[in-house]
Amino acid sequence: MATGVAVSVPASEPEFERSEEEARGHDAEEEHTQQHPGPAPGPQHRLAKLPLSRIKALMKADPDVSLASQESVFIIAKATELFVEMIAKDALFYAQQGKRKTLQRKDLDNAIEAADEFAFLEGTLD
Repeated sequence: MATGVAVSVPASEPEFERSEEEARGHDAEEEHTQQHPGPAPGPQHRLAKLPLSRIKALMKADPDVSLASQESVFIIAKATELFVEMIAKDALFYAQQGKRKTLQRKDLDNAIEAADEFAFLEGTLD
């Protein structure tokens, strides 16, 4: 069974040179629409994107783990995010080779087989 994950792929657009007048007009327009600097409200600027409470619960599900500090939970969450990003980028490469915008299981399989650092995952998706 093929499982798909939707991934947006930015289309490469040709860059056209603008005249000075167009550039100035566009810059002035951007100044009016720009927001004031400073941290934006909401989850956009969270250091970890995964829910730390769920990570902590998963860590505590291991019988060898009795306590988990906030720092260790954060590090595990960040490492997980980076791992998922890395394997997703590798899988996206294979999807793009197949001229597709949707990740499929075969893309993940190809990414796992191609990279030595993913060798521990071989056979886990079976």
